Amino acid sequence: MEKKSRVSQLPKQNSHSQRLLTTGLLISIFVLIICLLISITTGDAEIPLETVYKTFTAFDGSTNQLIIRTLRVPRSLIAMSVGASLAVAGSIMQGLTKNPLASPGILGINAGAALAVVSGGLIFGSDSANIYPTFGFFGAIVTALTVYWLGSLGQGGLHPVKLTIAGAAITALLSSLTTAILILDQNRLDQIRFWLAGSVAGKDFNVFLQVFPYLLVGLTIAFFLARQITLLTLGEDVAIGLGVQTVWVKVGATICVVILAGCSVSIAGAIGFIGLVVPHIARLLVGIDYRWIIPYAAILGSILLLLADIAARLLLKPIEIPVGIMTSLIGGPFFIYLALSKDFLQKSGNRE
Repeated sequence: MEKKSRVSQLPKQNSHSQRLLTTGLLISIFVLIICLLISITTGDAEIPLETVYKTFTAFDGSTNQLIIRTLRVPRSLIAMSVGASLAVAGSIMQGLTKNPLASPGILGINAGAALAVVSGGLIFGSDSANIYPTFGFFGAIVTALTVYWLGSLGQGGLHPVKLTIAGAAITALLSSLTTAILILDQNRLDQIRFWLAGSVAGKDFNVFLQVFPYLLVGLTIAFFLARQITLLTLGEDVAIGLGVQTVWVKVGATICVVILAGCSVSIAGAIGFIGLVVPHIARLLVGIDYRWIIPYAAILGSILLLLADIAARLLLKPIEIPVGIMTSLIGGPFFIYLALSKDFLQKSGNRE
């Protein structure tokens, strides 16, 4: 009877509710397009929409058109991709661990990437920003696999609580090591402080293009696992009873998080709160069905990071704030407000 009651929690959407969700998705895409246009036209140089249109239909090599092609459009596309990837990774982590406070950082990905970048620069003596994605992605992968292995030790194998504790412990350890290295090498801190704070400004678009296919692979895995993750949130026994290969789903979900969050951190640095707040917003809008949570989270994550980047450019203009600081300023108070709400915790927490 208990299994039947839990299975009944599965979203059974009629055509009317599906139309509402589809309409909401289309509205979100429209808002994303508006934010993209604002991002392209806003900055030190205010560029009219007409110039943006002519940049792609009648390019004449003018300064504004060069700014759009070489700076604004690449920057906006990176922000959209990173925002979507972090939000989807956070959604999967919260579903996998059944922890409403989980985020990609729970696997120590940010801390591992930061330590790898700092250590790589110190050992190899390279000051080029192009090394950051390589070292960052390597550090993210090694750290996530280590946390996954630690979370699998002991009786019962992999468990959400053990995974969370292992992630928190590794994050604290790696963050301490990073701080120690930077204290000993002040010049290194000056060179990578924007990367450590999280930034989408001045990124090499060719490096992003090299990473982008991996982001697509990660998003594809997320969509493929959406239904299985939904069943897993209802309880592992229920999922097994419905034929879900829970071990493989957990492995696939972890790989997906590593790819999405690892690539994002390697490109833009440690950008927080996107993977923490956005999944809750998506769940409040669409319920517990990850077939809808994932696309909503991807779009909302892109919107939030674009808005944060726009604010980072305008708040202290002409000085630019790292977008990672802006996401903390935007997401921190909002998440505290939600976390203090009893109804929110009941709705957003994945209950067994």
